[in-house]
Amino acid sequence: RRHFASASAGAHAMAGGGGAAAESRVGQVVLPGDVLLLPAHAEQDPERLPLGTSAAPRGRLLCGPGLRRCAGGLLVTKCGLLRHRQAGGGAAAGGAYWVDSQQKRYVPVKGDHVIGIVTGKVGDVFRLDVGGSEQASLSYLAFEGATKRNRPNVQVGDLIYGQFLVANKDMEPEMVCIDSSGRASGMGIIGQDGFLFKVSLGLIRK
Repeated sequence: RRHFASASAGAHAMAGGGGAAAESRVGQVVLPGDVLLLPAHAEQDPERLPLGTSAAPRGRLLCGPGLRRCAGGLLVTKCGLLRHRQAGGGAAAGGAYWVDSQQKRYVPVKGDHVIGIVTGKVGDVFRLDVGGSEQASLSYLAFEGATKRNRPNVQVGDLIYGQFLVANKDMEPEMVCIDSSGRASGMGIIGQDGFLFKVSLGLIRK
């Protein structure tokens, strides 16, 4: 409690300022409206998404849940603790920032890897329950080697492991099961053996 109170006080002090370096706020409480400044070497293109299961490429810094790109760096949109995960190459390779908050419902974020339950099919698009406020869509062409003649055998109730290609408040979440080179990279239909159980969002982020 003492640590949380001191961190919260520091976050309130920063709320009215012009922003602080993101790396200096890691592990501290951040509030909506705070601006986190990024290193000069971090890539500033928020629309490009590196698909795949590997770490962020060199120079790329990903913006995770609770954060949004702005002119000055990252704008905090959710109250919580600022977290940072470095890429495999160290600080120079970028990594990812996100806000760790206590929320019960999952909010889709572009680039997140999730497991969805197939609930139906509309035309050439599968509908998946990913635990959010609305279902995600998945095209049959978003699988490795899929064509109009060679369609994946997906049935209602199947579990699909993939990642979000589109995820924002104005559009329906869209998933894919291939990376930027068209390979599955471990994504796709999960086998029948095993169990599916729910865990907290905080545990998943770890």
